[in-house]
Amino acid sequence: MFSSTLDNSRGNSAAAGQVVTPTRFVWPYGGRRVYLSGSFTRWTEHVPMSPIEGCATVFQVICNLTPGYHQYKFFVDGEWRHDEHQPFVTANGGVVNTIFITGPDMVPTGFNSSNMDVDDFSQRAADPSQESIPRMSGGDLEMSRHRISALLSNRTAYELLPESGKVIALDVNLPVKQAFHILYEQGIPLAPLWDFGKGQFVGVLGPLDFILILKELGTHGSNLTEEELETHTIAAWKEGKAHISRQYDGIGRQYPRPLVQVGPYDNLKDVALKILQNKVAAVPVIYSSLQDGSYPQLLHLASLSGILKCICRYFRHSSSSLPILQQPICSIPLGSWVPRIGESSSKPLATLRPNASLGSALSLLVQAQVSSIPVVDDNDSLIDIYSRSDITALAKDKAYAQIHLDDMTVHQALQLGQDASPPYGSLNGQRCQMCLRSDSLGKVMERLANPGVRRLVIVEAGSKRVEGIISLSDVFRFLLGL
Repeated sequence: MFSSTLDNSRGNSAAAGQVVTPTRFVWPYGGRRVYLSGSFTRWTEHVPMSPIEGCATVFQVICNLTPGYHQYKFFVDGEWRHDEHQPFVTANGGVVNTIFITGPDMVPTGFNSSNMDVDDFSQRAADPSQESIPRMSGGDLEMSRHRISALLSNRTAYELLPESGKVIALDVNLPVKQAFHILYEQGIPLAPLWDFGKGQFVGVLGPLDFILILKELGTHGSNLTEEELETHTIAAWKEGKAHISRQYDGIGRQYPRPLVQVGPYDNLKDVALKILQNKVAAVPVIYSSLQDGSYPQLLHLASLSGILKCICRYFRHSSSSLPILQQPICSIPLGSWVPRIGESSSKPLATLRPNASLGSALSLLVQAQVSSIPVVDDNDSLIDIYSRSDITALAKDKAYAQIHLDDMTVHQALQLGQDASPPYGSLNGQRCQMCLRSDSLGKVMERLANPGVRRLVIVEAGSKRVEGIISLSDVFRFLLGL
């Protein structure tokens, strides 16, 4: 079942009769050839790791370790790597992971193994809900929230502006088809809309617009045909959106809604609240030197990830002043989780199978009002993730004109974007950003602060079975006490 078990006599130099512990090491981040090396092999031997059956991207191996501290590292496709989700230190050979193996009368000092993705076979972890999880007092929670609120109230949107970069805006008289080609080619999920007649920004075009357009094209008796899509302008689409939105989301909001925007001197707390209250991915930062707001300048698109990056940067070297950052995410009311047997969930987690139709996936995105849905196999292990922004891949080679939403599967839709440049939301080439239930809130925040990463899928170590999902908006609602 497991291969390449390291014999105790090889590289571990255990004394006769000394207790050893079979320990499973896991590398869940893919690769073609993965090896393990460490202090227990004297760093001279590379132990081959084998993919788990049914999950080719997760590698594992069992090694017999003596009690005490050990250092280790992974050799993946010719490159030394460490697992940032496990404890690590900077040693003579660079950054290495560490593990403490408990022996008789041994207690680790200053080491917390609760977040290890390594199983001690002699002491298997119990149900995480039954583990001894550190609890934070209400006073510490309020103190942490107060300090974050104070920071955001004293920082402005101007501080989110990059030193250099570009912001793309679209003319409302541009044909819808051309607009989505631009979004796809530029690798961006949305763009502000400019009305030359009014001399102002009037809205934002994003993936939800394209989803509703495709669903409208696939509706019998639709007023919008494929031929009309060639000349149908963004302005015309926005005018007709009210009827379609009432039909698909059941909310019946009045369109066109006023543009949600902020100024460069608005404080970051107000910016975050605007994003959350209006349920948008980003808000344009617009500046005008004139009192009537004429001749506006588009400076930036402010997002929750940019604000979170500001929080992480400020508290990175003083995390002790925010007790909330040390809490494991499974101990705080954060995100959507798969309910345990006998439990009910007020915020159920939606998942998709790879053979589900694209039409059903798009309907679920709209009805559940979520930006992405994990794609899982029959064992509920994570395979991929389908996001609203993936819909722009259908602009490639006019794929939208050649397919029927109910005939294309989610797997096929994801395949369309594989030949393109790294998609929006990918980090280091990885589409699925994952975390463990034992990860600290601080670690989760650091990962979410990366540009384009809007959510983390919580998975079980090794099996990659989906346990939940945490979005940027989940984190901010918790941090701000909403």
